[in-house]
Amino acid sequence: MRIHLSDISSSEGKCIQQSVPFEMDRISFQAGTYPVLAKKPVELCITNTGDRILELTGHGQITVSIPCDRCLEEVSVDIPFQIQRKLDMKLTEEERINDLDESSYLTGMDLDVDQLVYLEVLMGWPLKVLCREDCKGICSQCGKNLNDGPCGCVDEPKDPRMAAISDIFSKFKEV
Repeated sequence: MRIHLSDISSSEGKCIQQSVPFEMDRISFQAGTYPVLAKKPVELCITNTGDRILELTGHGQITVSIPCDRCLEEVSVDIPFQIQRKLDMKLTEEERINDLDESSYLTGMDLDVDQLVYLEVLMGWPLKVLCREDCKGICSQCGKNLNDGPCGCVDEPKDPRMAAISDIFSKFKEV
């Protein structure tokens, strides 16, 4: 959704509060494309602090389906976000592009809320997603999800140089 900012940028001290729906159905970036399962409206507050500078604050939350890093089962992950930005409305389009921060979500006097939220979600993206703390992952030989039970494959080290270390660990298991 786009919000036109010309009214607020011309009135010093003016403040608007809006509840804006997040309209994206999936989040895409280099790591892949992930469906958005649930989304709360973005609560925004835009304040003209003077000299055509707008202070933008807000918050919201989306729920995204991300595969577990060990077993690849889909996990619903809540990603809350906080927005806190200052927008200099005196900058030209070229200066905004050089600034890099505002170029993707601010075009002229239009604020693209979806793009702004997208950037905030990417900054809050989890580094590791597990379906549960003790996830066993998948078998490296047959690909079976080991959370559902053992697969029956023989657990052998792939690298023969690791065989001695494997023997040490197996001796400790017998104790």
